[in-house]
Amino acid sequence: MYAQIVDDLQGRTLAAASTLDPQLRDKLSKSWNKEAAQEVGRAIAERALAAGIRDVAFDRREYKYHGRVAALADAAREGGLNF
Repeated sequence: MYAQIVDDLQGRTLAAASTLDPQLRDKLSKSWNKEAAQEVGRAIAERALAAGIRDVAFDRREYKYHGRVAALADAAREGGLNF
């Protein structure tokens, strides 16, 4: 599971988090469940706020807003991001 904050105008990634990140991978027992999605959401919020980003648009692509996608989004909101 991963999340990115991208500046579409400049085509750059401003912040990213993934279950493959060593910081997250070491504290996760599984990388595909809701708990892992919540950790990615918390991490992306923390990294975005550190980069001075608070407001974002949430593009879930073809994924429905439930389960892991909702868990990631809720954790990012709780972490301080405004969707």
